[in-house]
Amino acid sequence: MKDRNRWGIFIWLIVFVILLYFIQSVRKMSMEQELPYSTFKKYLKSNQITEVSVAQELIKGKYKTLEGKVMNFKTIPLPDPKLVEELEEYNVDQYSGVIERNWLMALLLNWGPMILLIVFWLWMLKGMQTGGKQVMSFGRSRAKLQSTRKTKITFANVAGCEEAKEELREIIEFLKDPAKFQRLGGKIPKGVLVYGAPGTGKTLLAKAVAGEAGVPFFSSSGSEFVEMFVGVGASRVRDLFEQGRKSAPCLLFIDEIDAVGRHRFAGIGGGHDEREQTLNQLLVEMDGFDTKEGVILIAATNRPDVLDPALLRPGRFDRHVAVPTPDLKGREEILKVHVKNIKLSPSVDLKVIARRTPGFVGADIANLVNEAALLAARKDRAAAEMDDLEEAIDRVIAGPQRKSRMISEHEKKIIAYHESGHTLVARFTPGTDPVHKVSIIPRGPALGYTLQLPLEDRYLTTKQEILARLSVFLGGRAAEEMVFKEVTTGSQNDLAKATEMAQKMVVEFGMSDKIGPLSLRKPTEEVFLGRDYTREPRYSNKTSETIDSEVKRIVEGAKDNAERILKKHKDKLDSLAERLIEKEVLDGEEVDRIIKGIKEEPGKNKKS
Repeated sequence: MKDRNRWGIFIWLIVFVILLYFIQSVRKMSMEQELPYSTFKKYLKSNQITEVSVAQELIKGKYKTLEGKVMNFKTIPLPDPKLVEELEEYNVDQYSGVIERNWLMALLLNWGPMILLIVFWLWMLKGMQTGGKQVMSFGRSRAKLQSTRKTKITFANVAGCEEAKEELREIIEFLKDPAKFQRLGGKIPKGVLVYGAPGTGKTLLAKAVAGEAGVPFFSSSGSEFVEMFVGVGASRVRDLFEQGRKSAPCLLFIDEIDAVGRHRFAGIGGGHDEREQTLNQLLVEMDGFDTKEGVILIAATNRPDVLDPALLRPGRFDRHVAVPTPDLKGREEILKVHVKNIKLSPSVDLKVIARRTPGFVGADIANLVNEAALLAARKDRAAAEMDDLEEAIDRVIAGPQRKSRMISEHEKKIIAYHESGHTLVARFTPGTDPVHKVSIIPRGPALGYTLQLPLEDRYLTTKQEILARLSVFLGGRAAEEMVFKEVTTGSQNDLAKATEMAQKMVVEFGMSDKIGPLSLRKPTEEVFLGRDYTREPRYSNKTSETIDSEVKRIVEGAKDNAERILKKHKDKLDSLAERLIEKEVLDGEEVDRIIKGIKEEPGKNKKS
C-alpha cells in the first residue's frame, strides 16, 4: 500500500512539472510579437533589429521601438539568400542559427492538452472501477482496519459489565471454531446490537471481542455513510460488506448506528431520502450475507428506541446486548483497571471511591482517575492520595473550586444556612441517604453543595423515599425563608429538580391518588418525528389541570415537612451554619458531631 502511494505521488509530481513547463512556455510565447517578414526587413534596414536567431521555420529576435523600448519578435522566414549579408550591413549586434528544433515544446503545444485530458480520464476511470461504481472514491467505505497486534484489547481491559461479556463470548468461540456450531446445524447471529448509556464501554467491548478472537476488526461510524452526494451511503455499505467477505473471518463494527439506522419517516420528506437509501442497502446486505462466511456485524448505539424495526428483527440484529451503568462492584472493578496506569498510594481505598461515585460510567471513572493523577502531579506528590481522588470526584460532579470568587459575608451566611437546611432535613428524614460532605466553596455554577452518598446501589425506589428526596431539595429554600424572611435565586436548581420529580410521580409512576395507576407520559418527551408526529395527546385538558394541581400539592407538602423539621431543630441549624461559615467544608462525621452537640477535639486543624 505504501509503495502504491509513493508511485502515485511520483506520477503526479511529473504531471505537475510538465504542466508548469507548459504554462511557462505558453507565457513566454505570448510575450513574443509576431511580425510579417516585410516588417522585419523594414526594421532591419532602419537599424532597429538588435538580435536575431534564425531557424529553418522561424526567426526570433529583439528590436528597438522608436521610443527605445526593446521588444521580442518572431516571424516566418521566406527564401532570402542575402539575409546574412544584410545582417552584417545593417550592424546587427548578435545573430545566430538554430540547428535543433525544440521537439518537446512542439509536443506540449500540440498534444499537451490532450495528454492532460487522458490522464484525468484514467484517474476518474480508476475511481469508478472501485467503491461501488461511484465517481472517484466517494463510494468506498471509510472503515478502518484496527490493528490487534500493536494495541491488543481483551476482556481483561473491560470491567463492570460481566453479563455483556458473557453474551459476547459465544461470538468469540464461533470466530475461533465455527465448525463447533455448524456441526449441529446451528447458526450464529448475523448481527449484535450493543446499546447502553454514553460512556459505558460499548466500543471497547467490540474491540475486546476482536482482540479475543484474533480476527480483523473494521471500525466505522454511522455518520460516515451519509454524504452530500446521493447514493454514496448505499455504495459505502456495499463496499464495507465486500471488505468483510474478503477478510473473513472478521468483525464489522458500526458505531452510533442510529445516525443511519433511524426509524424511516412514515411518508415525511419523500421516499428518496439519502439516509433511507443507506438504511435500505444495509438491510439488504444483512439479509444477503451468510454467517458461514465468518463475518459478524456489531453495532453500538445509545438510542435503540429510534432504530427502525426492520433493523432489529431476527435475521439481522439477532442479539441485543445491554451494557448497563455499572453498580458498586462494577465501579470498583473499573477503578482497578484504570489505576494500573498511575501511581497510587497504599492508603487509597477504592471501595470508598466506588461508593462515592453512584451513576458514574466507565468514561467518567477514567476521567476521575486521570484528574486525580493530574492533581497529585500539580502538588509534586510521589503518588496519588485519597484526598486527590476525593477532590477529583468533586471536580467531575460540580466543577473546579472557585476560591477567587468574592462573596460578601451576608451572601456567605445565606449560602451556609441554605446548605445547612439541606443537611438537617436529610439527617432527620427517614429513608434518605446519609450526608457525606457539605461545602460553601463555589464550584462551577454552584455556590455550595450538599453531597449525599447511598450505602448501596438501589434499583427500586419507594414513594416515601421520593417524598423524602423532595423534602431535602426544598430544605435549603425553607431555611432561607425561615431565617431571613425572604427567598433568593439560589434554590432555582432545587425547585427544578423537585418539580420534575413530582411530575414523574404523577404522570409516570402512578403515585397520585387522584390520577390513579395510570402512565400519562407527555408525548413531547423523546419524540422522533417519523414515528411520533401523528400521535394524539394521551389525556384531556381536565386531566392536565388535575396533574398540575397534584404536582403542586406534592411539592408544597414536601416544603411543609422541611419547615417542620427546621423549626423543631432551629438551634442545630444555627450551630451547623456557624460552623460551616467558619470551616467552609464539613464531612459527614463533623456534621453528626455538631448535630449531637459534641464539641470538636482541641488541636484539630481547620479545613480549607
